[in-house]
Amino acid sequence: MKKIFMAAAAVLLLVQLHSNAQSSPNKDSIPLQHGAHRSGNRTDADMARWRSLRFGQFVHWGLYAIAGGEWNGKIYNGAAEWIRSWKEMPTAVYDQLYKQFNPVNYHPEQWAQQAKDMGAGYMIITTKHHDGFCLWPSKYTRYTVAASPYKKDIIGPMVEAYNKKGIDVYLYFSIIDWNHPDWRTSLKTPADSAAYKRFKVFVKNQLTELLVKYPTVKGFWFDGTWDDSWKNDGAFSDELEQYLQKLHPGLIIGSRLRADERGARHFDSNNHLMGDYEQGWERKLPEQPADVHGNDWEGVMTIPENQWGYHAHWLGHIKSSNELIEMLVKSTSLGGNFVLNFGPKADGTFRSEEVQRMQEIGNWMKVNGSAVYGASEAGLGKPDWGYYTRRGDSVFMVVFNVPVSGNLRVKLPAKTTLAEASASGQPVTPELIGKNEYFIPVGNAPRHAPFVILLQTSRAAGAEGGHFEKAKT
Repeated sequence: MKKIFMAAAAVLLLVQLHSNAQSSPNKDSIPLQHGAHRSGNRTDADMARWRSLRFGQFVHWGLYAIAGGEWNGKIYNGAAEWIRSWKEMPTAVYDQLYKQFNPVNYHPEQWAQQAKDMGAGYMIITTKHHDGFCLWPSKYTRYTVAASPYKKDIIGPMVEAYNKKGIDVYLYFSIIDWNHPDWRTSLKTPADSAAYKRFKVFVKNQLTELLVKYPTVKGFWFDGTWDDSWKNDGAFSDELEQYLQKLHPGLIIGSRLRADERGARHFDSNNHLMGDYEQGWERKLPEQPADVHGNDWEGVMTIPENQWGYHAHWLGHIKSSNELIEMLVKSTSLGGNFVLNFGPKADGTFRSEEVQRMQEIGNWMKVNGSAVYGASEAGLGKPDWGYYTRRGDSVFMVVFNVPVSGNLRVKLPAKTTLAEASASGQPVTPELIGKNEYFIPVGNAPRHAPFVILLQTSRAAGAEGGHFEKAKT
């Protein structure tokens, strides 16, 4: 009888172990040579600076600006920089557009000043998009700005101008290259494999060239890494990332570059982030802290619905400056960076809608930038009236929706007291309405932009706001 009992217990134990394994799998159960090499976020000074800047500018510029999203009277409804892949756009015709590229009104100092006035701390420029056209005179291809009527380097003067304004520069680089004879989406034959081997050398050479020519750049923003040819060679993307960061210590590279040996992108097959920050937030933002897994992250956003490069016809909803400011603040409140995109015209100027957004956002940031720069998640949850951000003991209430009562409800954590509150430098008297809970009176006069209230909080053992008896139920 004892043996039967022991056998039954053993069977039960095996069933429980199997059940636990199914419900709580070991995330590191898959042995990987080319998965993530770091646990947690980078803590070095370069990454800390990227994190503190919070607001960036993205610029998509290239030959696609000449077409402007249309050809022979027909409008391309996709993103303008993809027009070469449109059936109505002859490839041979597109590939000759470089003969028309002559941005006589490109003034990088003016671009940099506009970005500075907008409040951007860093910028990202498309050195080469999927069409393969290079905005710098690369010695590894003839398909560059040097062959255009403009002839001069675009990237060098841009990096210099932005750096003079105190703005860090990051280089966008597409792995996809529609113009290069050795680029392949997949490798189906030995000839494909041989071609792609040459292509990888080309990619490494161009990236090395960019870092050597422009040594002050802070990192790369990669794109076009979803093809099977790239995903199925995790060893190369791993080696390439390590090579670039050794060549340029402190270099920042997001999660778009890497794939592991099983073809997983962004996150390896054990669900660990590959790269220095999470890059999956494109034209969308997370809703809660759990969505970003504790990682550094960056959201990139367009002003129209889906246009990056210049498109003559903006379709769909066009975001207002207040909407974009809200996205910036929301990103900050979730511990992330926000990057706003612009698509200059072929002559080097920005469309009026973009200039207006830059000016309006800049005017707001000049007054309220302290709620964004160097700020992060406040740990107070998401209020109905807007967002909290925090720097140390300073909590910023960024208000977008004032209730009809004119009172903003603030609930602080236990053992936290509200020392003072102010708006535009003027004190605001809070009303204690519950334990660690306050009303901040702001009135309900019409407002045309979000505003900020600064709270100074303090934590002390035994500190509680008010003497409220707990309800007996």
